[in-house]
Amino acid sequence: MKIQIHTPRKNNFTIVLACMCLAFAVTVHAVDPRTNSWFTTYAGKYARIYTSDVNKTNGNAATTWSTGNTSQVLPVYCGIQEVYSSSNWVYIRSSGLGSHVMGPWYLNAQHTQAFPNYPTNEHVLYEIPRNPAVPASKTRNSGGAIGYFVDGVAMFNSWDAYYYTNGADTQGGGNGGYWNRDAYVNEGASFDPNNAHQAGGQHHYHANPPALRYLLGDHVDFNSVTKAYPESTNAPTKHSPILGWVADGYPIYGPYGCSISNDASSGVRRMISGYVLRNGQFGSQNLTNVGRAALPQWAVRLYGVASNVMAGPAVNTSFPVGRYMEDNDYLGDLGIKPGTNTFDLDEYNGRWCVTPEFPNGTYAYFVSISSNGAPTFPYNIGRGYYGNPTGGAIGFIAEPVATNFLAGTNSVSVLNSPAVKNGAVTLTWSALEGGTYMVQSTTNLTAWVTNSTSVNPVQNSAAYTNNPTDNYRFYRVARTTLASFDSPGTGGGFTSGGTYPVPGGSVSRGTGTNITLSITLSGMTPPAGAPITSVTLGSLTALGSTYATQGTVLAYFSIPSNATTGAQNVVVTFGIPPGQTMAPTFTFTGGFTINP
Repeated sequence: MKIQIHTPRKNNFTIVLACMCLAFAVTVHAVDPRTNSWFTTYAGKYARIYTSDVNKTNGNAATTWSTGNTSQVLPVYCGIQEVYSSSNWVYIRSSGLGSHVMGPWYLNAQHTQAFPNYPTNEHVLYEIPRNPAVPASKTRNSGGAIGYFVDGVAMFNSWDAYYYTNGADTQGGGNGGYWNRDAYVNEGASFDPNNAHQAGGQHHYHANPPALRYLLGDHVDFNSVTKAYPESTNAPTKHSPILGWVADGYPIYGPYGCSISNDASSGVRRMISGYVLRNGQFGSQNLTNVGRAALPQWAVRLYGVASNVMAGPAVNTSFPVGRYMEDNDYLGDLGIKPGTNTFDLDEYNGRWCVTPEFPNGTYAYFVSISSNGAPTFPYNIGRGYYGNPTGGAIGFIAEPVATNFLAGTNSVSVLNSPAVKNGAVTLTWSALEGGTYMVQSTTNLTAWVTNSTSVNPVQNSAAYTNNPTDNYRFYRVARTTLASFDSPGTGGGFTSGGTYPVPGGSVSRGTGTNITLSITLSGMTPPAGAPITSVTLGSLTALGSTYATQGTVLAYFSIPSNATTGAQNVVVTFGIPPGQTMAPTFTFTGGFTINP
C-alpha cells in the first residue's frame, strides 16, 4: 500500500512522501461499538511497570521484570492486539497488560512490604456475545475474569476470593460462600494508582480504573509528579466512555451518564450506586447492633437460600462492617425507588438508558465512585450478571470471522503529515516499539538513496529529519528488523474448506479437513439466537456453532483422516428454554455422509 502526500515548502519546493505500509487489516462492522470501542492507540508499545516508589517518582519504568513466582523475560506489547467478530461473537486477543505504566504494588499502606508477584503476559483469547440475552434467573459471578476492559485488562468482581466459614476467612475458588470478603476493602492497600493488582500474574481491575479513564478522556486528571490519577474537580461535561465489556455482552461505562436515563439532552451527572452499608442508614439493619444473623435480600435472591442460612462473624475490630460484600444492602429492598435524588443503578449496578454509542438505548453497567473519586460498592458490577454470561476465555476461535483490528507484526505504519522548516523535512510515523526502520528517498522513483537504516522508535512513534537539496523528492519508510518479544498468541478464525447441507450433504475425509455444515431445521424451530448446547456428526463434536437465522444452524467441524465413513447422524441440541424442562433436539438420521 502506498500513500503519497504533497506538501508545499519554502522556495515552492514539493516533498512527496511514500510510506510502504507493512500490512493491511480490514475493518468491518464499523458502527458497532462492540468491535470498535477497544482502546488500541498504544498497541505497538511495550507494557511497562514501576517496580518501586522510587522508580515511580523518577519515572523509571521497566519493560522486563522478575519477582516472586512471575517473570517477564521478554518485552510484551500492551493490551489489545487482535479483534475479530462474527454475527454472534466478538473475540479479543490481549496480553492482559495495561497501556499506562502499571505499579508499583505493596501489601500494606506503609509501602514497606512488596507485593509478591508482578504481572505477566496472559495470552488472552476471550469471546463476548454480540447479541445479549436477559434470563429470568440471574447468574452469580465468581472469581477470575468476568469481562475485559477496552485496554485488554481483566475485569474482576468485588470479591477477593476469601469467604467466612467455620469461624475464619478461608480462601476458595468458584462462587465462594455466603459471607464473601470485599476486595477493595481488604486488598485495597495492594492496588496500584489504577486500582489494579495481580494474583499469580493476572493483572486485573477490581474497581474504578482512573488511568484507563484518563487515557480515554474521561473526567480524570493526571499528576505528573505523584503519578496519580485524581478525579477532576470540575463539573462533568460529557458522558463517560465505554470502559469495557462484561461476559454477558453488555458494556460498562465510567461513572457519568445522562441525568434522565432515556433523555440524551438531560445533562450529565455521576451515577449513584443503589448499595449502602448495613449500619442503620436508610432503614437498613445495623449490623453492629444485631450482628450478621441474616443475609441481605439481594444475596438471598442470587444465592437461592434462606436469609438465615449461615450467620457471619460478630462485628468487632477484626471483622468490621464493610468487610464482606454481604455487609451492604440494596436500597430497592428497603422500599426506596431510584431517582435523581436517591440512586440510579439497579442491584447489578446498571440500568437501561441511552448512551452516545447506543442512542436508541441499551442496558449498561456503570463504574461506581463517590464524589471525590473513591470507589464505592459494588465497584464495577454487582454480584450477579444482568444478562446471560455466555462469554469467557477460549482456546481458539472455532468459526469464520471478520478481522476488525490487528497489531504487533501485522500492524500498519501510518505516516503523518511532514513538518517542513527552514528547508528541513521531518517525517513522523506510527511505529512498533523494538523495531528498526529504514528511510529512503528518490527524485525519480527509480534510484532510491538510503538516508538512514537505524531509526529506532520512542515507544510507538518514530521520526527522522532530512535536509534535501533537491527541488522534488519522494520518501519511503520500512521496518527492517524487530527485537524479540513475548507474543500474545496469534490466529484469526476457523478456515472452512466449504459449506455442505444437512440433510443430504457429503464430504471426503482428510487430515485437518475443516467444513461448515448448514443444517436446515424443520417443525417448531427455536427463535434466532437461541443458545446451542451441542452439535454432533456421528462421533465428532462441532468446534463451534451459530444460530443467527431461525431454522438454520451453522456448525464447524474438523474431519480427521481416520474419521468413520458412511452415513452419519447429525444431532443438534439447544439449551432448555425458560419455564420448560426439555431441551429442543433435532436429529437427522444418516443426515451427512463422510466418504473415504
